[in-house]
Amino acid sequence: MEKGKLIEFRLHGERRLAVTERPDGKKNWVVVEANGKSNSIPPKQISYEIAGDSYKSSEIPQFLQEVETYLDPSSLEVAWELLVEEAETVNPIEMALLLFSEQTPSQCYAAHILLSDDKLYFKQKGDRYEPRPIGQVAEIKHQQEVQKQRKEELENFLQRVNSRLAGEKVDWEQSDYNRLDVIEKFATHGEEISHHSQATETLAILRLPETSEAAFKLLVDLGIWSVHENLYLRRSQIPKCFSTKVLEVAKSCMQSLPPDPDTNRLDLTYLKVYTIDDETTQEIDDGLSIEFLEDGQQRVWVHIADPTRLLTPGDELDLEARRRTTTLYLPTGMVPMFPSELATGPMSLIQGEVCRALSFGILLDETGAVIGYTIHTTLIKPTYRLTYDDVDEMLQLKIKLEPEIHALNDWAKQRFKWRQSQGSISIYMPESVIKVKGQGEEITVEVLDDSPSRELVAEMMILAGEVGAKYGRENNIPLPYRSQPQPELPPDAELILLPPGPVRSTAMRRCMPKSEMGTIPARHASLALETYVQVTSPIRRYSDLLAHFQIKAHLRGDPLPFTLEQMQEMVMSLVPAVKEASSVERFTNRYWGLEYLRRNSGEVWQALVIRWLKEEINLGLVLLEELGLELAMRFGRSIEVGDRLEVKVAHADPRKDEIVFQEIITSVAETATN
Repeated sequence: MEKGKLIEFRLHGERRLAVTERPDGKKNWVVVEANGKSNSIPPKQISYEIAGDSYKSSEIPQFLQEVETYLDPSSLEVAWELLVEEAETVNPIEMALLLFSEQTPSQCYAAHILLSDDKLYFKQKGDRYEPRPIGQVAEIKHQQEVQKQRKEELENFLQRVNSRLAGEKVDWEQSDYNRLDVIEKFATHGEEISHHSQATETLAILRLPETSEAAFKLLVDLGIWSVHENLYLRRSQIPKCFSTKVLEVAKSCMQSLPPDPDTNRLDLTYLKVYTIDDETTQEIDDGLSIEFLEDGQQRVWVHIADPTRLLTPGDELDLEARRRTTTLYLPTGMVPMFPSELATGPMSLIQGEVCRALSFGILLDETGAVIGYTIHTTLIKPTYRLTYDDVDEMLQLKIKLEPEIHALNDWAKQRFKWRQSQGSISIYMPESVIKVKGQGEEITVEVLDDSPSRELVAEMMILAGEVGAKYGRENNIPLPYRSQPQPELPPDAELILLPPGPVRSTAMRRCMPKSEMGTIPARHASLALETYVQVTSPIRRYSDLLAHFQIKAHLRGDPLPFTLEQMQEMVMSLVPAVKEASSVERFTNRYWGLEYLRRNSGEVWQALVIRWLKEEINLGLVLLEELGLELAMRFGRSIEVGDRLEVKVAHADPRKDEIVFQEIITSVAETATN
């Protein structure tokens, strides 16, 4: 190395030119850049030596201007085409001759820059450059094109995002939905998802925190999500929408109903049929009748909608229902098991229309025990579509024009007494229905009364379940039976010390084992039935649909659709799915319950302490009786289970599942003044 040599060196990866000034130690050289800045560099940091006479640092800008005139990356393609067939390697000097027909220092350096910067046509091997194979160049070109397209898509996406955040209307491109989908998944699942780096990269570019909370807020600000987006539903495996294929199959079914496999249906259109539901219920899947027989007996009829007449096990609609497992009932609306057009149309029991049903005709003795039954596929014509309030009013006013309703109510009471005599366990806790309008503009919370009409319907549904299970057991039909182990309840002497009502019910509820689903008939402890199967909601529960498939096939004398082994597999897959659906319903109701309380933080609520959660830290469970909501509360003073308090909401954050109550304590002096 000599003084005055023009060299290229790299500093933090950046290409720089400098002139050698003097040695610095044994190996290093002090070099001077065009701006006069000095650097001491080792020989290994020098990446190229420019040929020519002695240079001055002041000449570097002029030299670079000369080099700039030769820097045309497209010229490399021509050189590559000449060299690739012979697989000849070149160095910068040879490349300068090939590109420019000369080898001046500026031309050689330009060739060096082109070759060292190139990532497409040439690959460096030592001091020389080898042309890449044709196939490899084509692949790299494709990758570069893809990267370029992605970069453009990202830039356009970010432009649309910023426009939308500024309040402008935008039309999302197809490529945008992939990015938005990743952001949605990150907002839903956080870092649990793979490839969440794309979401955090987008958030970082937008100068937002790289968190799932920030992703959630971004989606809300973009108008893609509601501020009350249901993350519990999104985290579940439950499909939110029906596929185009399923909707097409449903439409085809509506336009041309398939042949009815049950051609010999029993005609019961002469019976008066009552359907009793909430006012907002659209899927009508059960109806009730009384048949007055010549011998003075009365036959109770429980008619259940027959959706399986439109299905074949394993077809598109059946598999979709199997995937969904159940209809979800959420404050914001339902997520149906079948497309709504089918569920509320040909599958439902519609007032005034001849409908197909699976009907259970049951004879009871004077105690309420089943002494005979018959099951038929039938034709019925629902006479009245009643609400629970309608029936309560009819019973209260003792309307004589509807003796069937009073007879059904009498049998329901008798059935309840009979089950009590068999050891049934009734636990009543206030149950609330939360309903949300629109995107959450209005929330209502209604506590359901334990009314005669609801007890009537419940007893009739339990009765049909008992009869369906009897038929399955007597005929050795694999069904999804429901059972419940016998609980170990607290002794009566212990229960009597607790206040009656919710406190006592809570103590009993804690001892109740969960019900189970299996293919072997077994006792259901709380219902006090030796065998039981749910059959009354085939439009809403897949387990009921399975029971219908099996029972109807046996009634026709056809082979059963599902063997014992297949039914066992079905049950095993249904149990976790049903549990997940129940969890989504529970957490969604809790969210909207907390949101209702947050919006009404100025209200004073009556709270009943129903049990301890952690007595050592004064944490208990309270029941807001006006709302039917059970929530945790930490008390600021000594409290006993059964105490009633007045509380207000001090803090509520439904998204974080947080609520803090403050007890309102009225002093004796204030009470006397008031």
